[in-house]
Amino acid sequence: MTQKFFTVAPMMDWTDRHCRAFHRVLSRRARLYTEMVTTGAVIHGPRERLLGFSGVEHPVAVQLGGSDPKDLAEAARICADFGYDEINLNVGCPSDRVQNGRFGACLMQEPVLVGECVAAMKATVSLPVTVKCRIGVDDQDTEEALDRLTDCVVAPGCDELTVHARKAWLKGLSPKENRDIPPLDYNRVYRLKAARPDLPVAINGGIKTFAEVHEHLKHVDGAMLGRVAYHEPEILLCVDPELYGEKAPVADGFEAVEAYEPYIAARLAEGERLHTMTRHMLGLFTGRPGARAYRRHLATEATKPGANLQTLRDAVALVSRVETAPSEARLSAAE
Repeated sequence: MTQKFFTVAPMMDWTDRHCRAFHRVLSRRARLYTEMVTTGAVIHGPRERLLGFSGVEHPVAVQLGGSDPKDLAEAARICADFGYDEINLNVGCPSDRVQNGRFGACLMQEPVLVGECVAAMKATVSLPVTVKCRIGVDDQDTEEALDRLTDCVVAPGCDELTVHARKAWLKGLSPKENRDIPPLDYNRVYRLKAARPDLPVAINGGIKTFAEVHEHLKHVDGAMLGRVAYHEPEILLCVDPELYGEKAPVADGFEAVEAYEPYIAARLAEGERLHTMTRHMLGLFTGRPGARAYRRHLATEATKPGANLQTLRDAVALVSRVETAPSEARLSAAE
């Protein structure tokens, strides 16, 4: 039986190296993902800026966007040399820019090519090569489309498939609308796993609570959380105790801030601005008195020249340590 696992979704403009370092404070076990980075950027761009990460982030995967097998193989090799733990291929992003570049969700229409991309990467690196996809796009039949894609990526050795349980509508919906409007079809992902018992399958899309995570894990091997993990990061305190039987690294948001401070101090000393790190912390303390004042203080003060750790501490001081309704994350971490 495949071990159950948990991941935080790759999200453009959100899951950068600072976000991942912060999320690692909340869970030792969750697998973290980079923002999607294109093969062209990896091969020709400023690699350290695009791919550099802190050792504290492990286990961490890089998500690649591309459709040329040769370029993906080269990009995978470069990422492996950087020390990533997994190479993930994006077959789910519906943005116009991605479509124009012939990668992302539009590749659901070219499953044979996706299989060739996986094969090229598997032949180049020894790391796990995984795929994140949709259940289909536009007018595709989701039974046929997802099965066909799965056939094509499993044959060359895809190590894991994460399925966003919605179609992507490449025509008529914006990327933002594609995250919410197409109906969720979790049962389609469950059927895929039932038909492929040996393939690790994770589910993504619309998951908001850890109770829902547990329900999904009755049917599939893994759960991937996206926006809720970013907007309410304390939910990640559930991961280690509830899925791995280990104590959470910190008890609550207050301890999380303290644990993250050395990382912030090191980056400030390197010339980073405070806001580049604290913007990923705005969702802390949801449900506590003072949370809004905390967010407002950071949103205004952390962007100013000279903002430092005291700026963050002043924001935290606005939050009451007496909560009115303990969240499921804090309750789990305290057990």
